[in-house]
Amino acid sequence: MPTPPLAGGTAGPAHLRPLIDTVLTALHDGATRRNGPLPAGGPDTVTDHLHHTTGPLIPDHGTGAHHALRTLVTALTEGAADPAHPHCAAHLHTPPLALAAAADLAASALNPSMDSWDQAPAASALEHALTTALAAEIYPHRPSPDALITTGGTEANQLALLLARERHGPVQTICAANAHHSITRAAWLLGLPRPVVIPAPTGVMNPTALHDALTHHQGPLLVTATAGTTDTGQIDPLTDIADLTTTHGADLHIDAAYGGPLLFSPTHRHTLRSLHRAHSVTLDLHKLGWQPASAGILAVPHHHDLTPLHHHAPYLNADDDTDAGLPDLLGRSLRTTRRPDALKIAVTLQALGRDGLADLIDRTITTAHHLADLIDDNPALQLHDRPTISTVLFRPTHTDDTTVATIRRTLLHQGHAVLGRARADNRLWLKATLLNPHTTPADLQQLLTLVTHAHTGATMEGSTPR
Repeated sequence: MPTPPLAGGTAGPAHLRPLIDTVLTALHDGATRRNGPLPAGGPDTVTDHLHHTTGPLIPDHGTGAHHALRTLVTALTEGAADPAHPHCAAHLHTPPLALAAAADLAASALNPSMDSWDQAPAASALEHALTTALAAEIYPHRPSPDALITTGGTEANQLALLLARERHGPVQTICAANAHHSITRAAWLLGLPRPVVIPAPTGVMNPTALHDALTHHQGPLLVTATAGTTDTGQIDPLTDIADLTTTHGADLHIDAAYGGPLLFSPTHRHTLRSLHRAHSVTLDLHKLGWQPASAGILAVPHHHDLTPLHHHAPYLNADDDTDAGLPDLLGRSLRTTRRPDALKIAVTLQALGRDGLADLIDRTITTAHHLADLIDDNPALQLHDRPTISTVLFRPTHTDDTTVATIRRTLLHQGHAVLGRARADNRLWLKATLLNPHTTPADLQQLLTLVTHAHTGATMEGSTPR
């Protein structure tokens, strides 16, 4: 058997071109066979079909590149939950832009490893330029803000708590009941006290409760606020929170994994007022930034704030190499080997510009408000609240939580729609997280029709599908 060709070098593109054509055909064929937002039949059906279609994954004799690509990519696509389908709207999981996915292909082909300059000369320079530019969006009046690229909001939040611990010792974290689960998990992982969780009766952090918590807890304190909650997309009162942390001498981290890109929208950036007052900020551009995962960001107001992350490994950042001017990359992440995720982000920002990204954001938020209008106008449905960003909670009128859960699972089982679930006001709601700027009013109306039909079926059957 001949040695398989490589993706890099001058010959790499010629080897890739026919393989990419096979992949693109398989993506099309798989999506056509699925013909919906996800495969029908539930977990057992999907698993059985995948195993039947792909055959043994480690055969004695290889099937060849095109056969393997065609078989596995088609099977994976046919069995995918496709965020590009307008009825796949459960999670903060965006349909990536085609240009970002194309840039990601180039990153894979070049395969720079972002742990030493000699593995990623241009990629390290691009990452530095990008992170500096993104940090300046958050901290426009600071002379030397900085940012790290992470695997997502969870890693960025963990790094924020780690930096607070290195600044002050074992900090006591204070968050609201609406905070992302990664805050509690990060405290556990870092050996910090369990976070003090204060009420969020309206879905956002209660400033009075925060004042009481800051007054009654001693020692170094870190308040974590949220700009775009997972369940409802709401934004905490950032200015009130920043004022309280300043008064009490506490540090502030803002988890803006969802809402952070609103900074690029002149129409909506006002909702992030006081974001720049945080000691650290999380963004996640594989949410409201339309990037393939992963594309997380942790920003800080000064590059020296990242000094605690410095790490020495002689084979990667020898002192004499650093003294001679080779950039030291190990302090840019807790990971060693990592992909050049800066490339797809930089390509997207340069291609679209501020106005192009703002248009995508504004379109998406407008779509969410249109869905809320349709629900408001339908007496068979109940809207929880107007959307803050692009998350809409709703449920059939005069129904119970068991029926709401059944409706969601029915739609999943049928392959008709992917909706999330969220608990608010002590009730269970269906959650539509709208991140597809191509979604039309007709798509939204059809989604609501599917929900009402599933509700009728769930009410008649009184049980979940088997």
